[in-house]
Amino acid sequence: MTERRLARSLTAKAVLIAVLIGGTALALWATLPHQPRAEEGTTGTMSASAALRGDPAANEGYARARTPRPFRFPADHGPHPEFRTEWWYFTGNLDGAEGRPFGYQLTFFRIAQSPKPVSLDSSWRANTLYMAHFTVSDIAEGAFHDHERLSRGAMGLAGAEPGTLHLWLDDWSATPAAPEGLPVRLRAAQGEVAIDLRLARGKPPVPQGDRGLSQKGAEPGNASYYYSLTRMPTEGVVTVGGERFTVSGLSWMDREWSTSALGPDQIGWDWYALQLSNGQELMFYRLRRRDGSTDPHSAGTIVLRDGTPVALAAGEVVIDTLSTWVSPRGGHRYPARTRLRVPKADLELEVTPRLPDQELEVSVRYWEGAVEVRGTGRGVPVSGRGYLELTGYADG
Repeated sequence: MTERRLARSLTAKAVLIAVLIGGTALALWATLPHQPRAEEGTTGTMSASAALRGDPAANEGYARARTPRPFRFPADHGPHPEFRTEWWYFTGNLDGAEGRPFGYQLTFFRIAQSPKPVSLDSSWRANTLYMAHFTVSDIAEGAFHDHERLSRGAMGLAGAEPGTLHLWLDDWSATPAAPEGLPVRLRAAQGEVAIDLRLARGKPPVPQGDRGLSQKGAEPGNASYYYSLTRMPTEGVVTVGGERFTVSGLSWMDREWSTSALGPDQIGWDWYALQLSNGQELMFYRLRRRDGSTDPHSAGTIVLRDGTPVALAAGEVVIDTLSTWVSPRGGHRYPARTRLRVPKADLELEVTPRLPDQELEVSVRYWEGAVEVRGTGRGVPVSGRGYLELTGYADG
């Protein structure tokens, strides 16, 4: 039996993987090559804010995001091993040919365990952990399917190919259809739920923040390099309950890498990625402080119809919570229906979840799901869809 086949044969055997992220020791029961969904009623073992806050001692030896840098493609689609963490974030809203609507998320995380290469005295040895989250929101059926996998970057079990948009964790993958990385094919399957999607580039990449440097905290280096593909035409197949649906719609890809991002008083964020009927997109993240206030490093971008980005500072977006949703699993209260006001763009939007319960029961418990948008832009009615991520509400 080959080593790779042996690794796959250990799926039923749980192994304790102890990792250190942001100074928090995490004991994660995982399987090789993947980790099953958390048991009903359990809570995540990781804090998203702690994972991005970083511990000064643990962060030594890694590169830091300190100054703007030009993005280079396709190289920057690939991994940046000199930084401690990074992620490739795909989300989208799709409609079946029969009119059945879906939302989906496929996210890959790379987490370094050492800033230096490890000795290759064993093909099992690796200094990189990969984690992936896969969800499908079946809007018509009111069903949310969420799954997580976790594996080491060894034995071909998981990885990210340098210089291109090629990622995999077992058979969940993003595979480029061209040398420049786009279009990209996304494939993931778990039980009777699966996606097989082709995402075109759409608008050009948008550098977020200051020419791609997204400052998240006051401390030097508490920042990430961040770009987005905000309107990616998408087509393919979604499978739920063993039934296949031909779908089309729009996706969004976020790319970030950093060593530490959040400060000690930042506990979570509300992240909006909205695609509007007027051809514009809105990204905004509200960083929340322990006292409930909005951190001044909150920021965002309006992407105009022609792809031009317009930066938004913390004070240029006002978010009002119109209603809340309480998780039946832990009693955690999340914002549900919200209103965003952007006076700079004469924009007022009401954002409503397409399903109330889109809370992931994975290592990091958080809410992320498909949303509907209604409102006005410069006095003209506007609608849209997008994704909303809410973290820190279930910590502690």
